Amino acid sequence: MHAGAHASVRKKVRDEEERRELMNRLKRIEGQVRGLQRMLEENAYCPEILTQASAVNSALNSFCRVLLTAHLRTCVSEDIRAGREDTVDELMAVLQKLMK
Repeated sequence: MHAGAHASVRKKVRDEEERRELMNRLKRIEGQVRGLQRMLEENAYCPEILTQASAVNSALNSFCRVLLTAHLRTCVSEDIRAGREDTVDELMAVLQKLMK
């Protein structure tokens, strides 16, 4: 799969506030990753790089929690009300990936 490709044709229309919050989080994470690259290029001490990498992981986990919460409150609850039983299987698969 190439960059920008996605596995699903389902879409989720997000309100502007949700989209903005998620995009801001990703931009901060992008900045943190660039900081990691800079640290490596500047031969920073390993523990300093590892500390920053840990912060990136925490930020990405936080992004996933916010997105998962929104998914549960909207997509999953709507699908369950509509009787789409495969939604639970989809959710279980997503949770298994997140908990690796």
